[in-house]
Amino acid sequence: MPEPCPAPYCTHSAPPAPRRNRARKRPSDKRVHLITSRFNDDEKKRLLAAAEACSMTPSGFLAHAALAAARDLSRSAAEVAEEREMLTELFALRRHLGHIGNNLNQVAKTLNSGADAPQTEAVLQAVRRAARRVEEFTQQRVRQAGPA
Repeated sequence: MPEPCPAPYCTHSAPPAPRRNRARKRPSDKRVHLITSRFNDDEKKRLLAAAEACSMTPSGFLAHAALAAARDLSRSAAEVAEEREMLTELFALRRHLGHIGNNLNQVAKTLNSGADAPQTEAVLQAVRRAARRVEEFTQQRVRQAGPA
């Protein structure tokens, strides 16, 4: 149900307030302390891209990353580097699949309109290569993890 407009002279209804995608935190779980950080332009750009890729706010992403690092101080630099390499590859795969999906949608739109799409085979080959890349990456991670 639309909420009444807050302006006293207005008779129309205001659009409903946007819905939250997550539950509200309990008062004891709210983050009330502020710690600031400084970043150069490149670092800030990378941070914002990573936060967006995770569908998080930059502050939430920083808190999550810092707390994950603080929980596991026993990890070696090699383990951290390996995880960073894995995340870099996953982000690259995600971007690549997004580009291919866009191309595939364009081909489908063209074909559905009755026009010819000469790039169809190239796009399908790109989909197959991406699927192989995802499969190889997954198999590599499974082998590295060893038996459960």
